[in-house]
Amino acid sequence: MAAKFEIAKSSNSQFYFHLKAGNGEIILSSEQFTAKANANKGIESVKVNAPNDARYERKTSSADEPYFVLKAANGEALGRSQMYSSKTAMETGIESVKANAPTAAVEDLT
Repeated sequence: MAAKFEIAKSSNSQFYFHLKAGNGEIILSSEQFTAKANANKGIESVKVNAPNDARYERKTSSADEPYFVLKAANGEALGRSQMYSSKTAMETGIESVKANAPTAAVEDLT
């Protein structure tokens, strides 16, 4: 199974997307958008920015779990990862986004 973006609608009628790896695991989640068109623009921005390592902000949660935020050129957050068990696992997640996002198909679940 190939990686893909999924656009979905939340219970409060907002739109969001996930980037799922080939194994079905969510590797990047977006914020919520009021319009589906904005979610689509977010996906396009992820595709453009994903290959650029400088766009990844590596962080640690208050529970000391590594995670990352992918940002656009203007510094706006495009999506964030899950919490990882180690920095090595987080780096593997970043490499997966870099490899999969630019060519991932988009599936509309709304």
